[in-house]
Amino acid sequence: MARAIWTGSITFGLVSIPVGLFPATSDHTIHFHQFERGTSDRVRNQRVNERTGDEVDFDDIVKGADVGDGEHVVVEPDELDAIAPGRSRNLEIADFVELDEIDPIWFRRTYWLAPTEEQYGRPYALLLRAMRESGRAAVGTFVMRGKEYLAAVRPDGDVLALQTLYFADEVRDPTDLDLPGGVRVQGKELAMATSLIDSMSTSWDPTRYRDTYRDRVDELIEDKRKGDETVVESAPPDPTEMSDLLAALERSVSEAKQSRGGVGTKATGKKATEKKATEKGTKKSGSRSSRTKAGKAPDLRDATKAELTALARELDVPGRSSMTRDELAAAVRKAS
Repeated sequence: MARAIWTGSITFGLVSIPVGLFPATSDHTIHFHQFERGTSDRVRNQRVNERTGDEVDFDDIVKGADVGDGEHVVVEPDELDAIAPGRSRNLEIADFVELDEIDPIWFRRTYWLAPTEEQYGRPYALLLRAMRESGRAAVGTFVMRGKEYLAAVRPDGDVLALQTLYFADEVRDPTDLDLPGGVRVQGKELAMATSLIDSMSTSWDPTRYRDTYRDRVDELIEDKRKGDETVVESAPPDPTEMSDLLAALERSVSEAKQSRGGVGTKATGKKATEKKATEKGTKKSGSRSSRTKAGKAPDLRDATKAELTALARELDVPGRSSMTRDELAAAVRKAS
């Protein structure tokens, strides 16, 4: 059975629900031990007193903050707990927001939230259902392992998912980057680049992707165990020269069409046509009521989830943030 890495209560208003926090993901990276080259001797990391060279027990280690001029302020663990009594056992909900308003750059890591005991299942289910109906995510803060986290809680099927977020001062301003300026994009190059994107477009399916590097590491380890010769991967391609950009795009589009049988381009072209028709109808009608009177709802069979979410937002469909693509399509048809 999964073990909670944090237990406490999620509170909104005067309602408090005891919950446990469980990792929603797992790390399958291959981890190596360290050895001294030419020997079978393990190399281990140790906590060592830099003055005496003696190893220090974990219980004898305290935290120290650098305050300048080589001076440090020593802080005991219980002193950190004392400045925020109860915070490490409480996830305080401050606001409810539209989930699609949160840019993915703010997300850190995903966890599951579950009630700690069966008797708390009813208030948990009530919060889950109310959030699904409203289409909003809860935003709040909690303290875990000596650090305060900003978090977004949202419904995900029959469970509440918690995603830790960065604070505003932790996200770097992209204007600090030294980006090239004054770059002109030629019309034909842009058309070919857009065509390449269209020909490679498909529905999101995470099972299509696999950690092939990990597979190669496994193969390398097995080959070396058997004493076989290892196969070296080819070097990455050279950067595309500007003079070859258009030709490279044209070849890429051709190869993508051949590998996918032209399906991606055809489907995306249909999506684009339907999207333009929908946008045109929206501009003409100017309101949801007139769009409804315009008659037949658009064909949404090939619309992406992002396009359906945008339509659902226009139609003010409740609970749209937690809907699947098919649920969005059904809700948009009904609202239209």
